[in-house]
Formats: sequence, C-alpha cells, structure tokens
Amino acid sequence: MKICVFGAGAIGGHVATRLFLGGAETSVVARGAQRDAIAAHGLTVSAKDGTHTARPRVGSPAELGVQDAVIVTVKAPALPSVAEAIAPLLGPDTTVAFVMNGIPWWYFDKHGGPLEGRMLPEIDPGEAVRKVVGPERTLGGVVYSACTVTEPGRIHVENAVNRVILGELDNSASPRAEAIAAFLNKGGMSGEVTQEIRKEVWTKLASNLAFGPFAILSRMGSGAATKDPVVRTAMVNAMNEVIALAAALGQPVELNAEKRVAAIASSAHKASILQDLELGRPMEVAAMFRTPLALARMAEVATPTLDLAVALATMQARGAGLYAAAA
Repeated sequence: MKICVFGAGAIGGHVATRLFLGGAETSVVARGAQRDAIAAHGLTVSAKDGTHTARPRVGSPAELGVQDAVIVTVKAPALPSVAEAIAPLLGPDTTVAFVMNGIPWWYFDKHGGPLEGRMLPEIDPGEAVRKVVGPERTLGGVVYSACTVTEPGRIHVENAVNRVILGELDNSASPRAEAIAAFLNKGGMSGEVTQEIRKEVWTKLASNLAFGPFAILSRMGSGAATKDPVVRTAMVNAMNEVIALAAALGQPVELNAEKRVAAIASSAHKASILQDLELGRPMEVAAMFRTPLALARMAEVATPTLDLAVALATMQARGAGLYAAAA
C-alpha cells in the first residue's frame, strides 16, 4: 500500500516512521531543513520502545504521484497550502486521513440533523480543501503522541503509548481505515479505528483546550503549570467546560477532569501550540481555541474560564504576528 504523509514534522515524521516499519510503501512531503535531512539520512525516532530509523521516499506531490492513501499531519493554518499542492497525490480511490488537532474542516459533513453541512470558514478558507479533497475521500483522525523535532530528521517521543485513531465521517465501519491502522500497528504504534470519530475529536480537544491556553500564558510545559494550584483549578474548570460543550453537541466524553489534569503533572512536554509560539510558527488558534468557543455560543453553553484564557492566549498569538484573523 502506497501511503504518503503530508507534513513530516514531529507528529508526521513519527507516523511515517511507524508506517515504514510496518511495511507500507511510505513517502513524505516535508519542508526546509526537515525535508533535506530526511532525503539525506532518513528519519530517526527516539521512543520508549527504542530508536527507530526509516528511509521513506521524499518529494513534492508531483514527484511522488498518486497514492493509495494520504495522511495529512500539518497544523491547521497550513491547510490552504495543502489544498494547493495535494492534487497530484490523489487518484479516484485515494483516501485522505486528516490527523490533526482541533475542530476539523469536515466536522459537520455527514453529521446528520439540523447542523448537517454547516461550514467552518476559518478552518477551511474559501472551502479550498473541500473542493480539492472532498468529504467522500476523507477519514477523520486523532493522534496522541508527544513529539519534538530535536534536530532536522530526528524526533524524540516522550510518551510510551502512542495512538492514531481513524474513523469515517458517517460513523460507519471502515475497511480503508483498518488497512492504514494495520500498518501502524505492525510498526509499533497503536492504530485504532472508531465508529465515533467526533467523540474522539472532543476527547482530544478537551486536553488541548484545558492545557494549551495556559501553556501560552505561562510559557511552561503543562505539567509545570499544574504546580500552581490556581492554574491547576483553572485547567480543571476549562476541561469541564469542554466536556459540557461536547455533551451539548451530542458527543458525551468519558473523561474525569481532575484525574486528567493530575496525570500530566509529571510531564515535561511543552504543548505544540507553545512550541509554535516560541519558534515563530503560525498557531492553531482558530481550530483549537476559537472555533470550539464559537460552537459553545451556538449551543448556549457557558465557558467563562475558557473565554478569558482563550482571549488572552489569542492576544499573545496576535501580538507575536502568528494569528492574523480578525477579532
């Protein structure tokens, strides 16, 4: 099976390595020094289960050609550039899995009910991804893997258990998702298939929204920030607000906020959105922060802790020139 990982940074590079180890005919689309390092030396992943190397093919979409599947692992602000470049990778039967953080562009496709087909213009400006890829090709995806690029071509993975969860937008059984998951499992990364992909989106988003804004404001890893009891309480409150919002939207999340916050107390990993701020990269403010709060207003769910934390974090992102959307 030919699988291309579009966006081989920390997460994408880790996923590509596991696919390669699992026997997939793996290729990557990457940028800059990361692309050059992968082309010259391959990928090296240092994880709890050992150090792994992979030599995926590296190239532009035009050079790589039509794939059986594409796994998009870019940050949400890069989606317009994906829409511009991805077409050469797509054949009539190519599956595209968007393994990303935040509310995805496809969220209301095949959703059912009065919200069916609702557009999210800040996530997919001009419907660029929708026009090129479309919902029929699309798999939803959620990833759990605390990764950092330590130098070009080299990735450190903090956590022992790493997961990619894939699911169809209509919650149907999915042989195409099972096929991708099988390669991940063979490569030592948990590949899972769900028939409740939106619930998985909210489960991950509960952590992103509870920890991300406070990481930006404190400039600390989430674990370090929990040492302050006021911040810790705010994180718990924020997570409970996300849980209430998910339930109001018909996606009840089975998560205990107190236990989840306590579980990250020993983690030294910095949230990816804080890494973006420190490295001067565009920040996922729309997908991870602002769009969920827009849905809260739509669902009439009160989110006072998140409202303040997100407003201040957004100011930080705007002040750094890393989030340009209008207020």
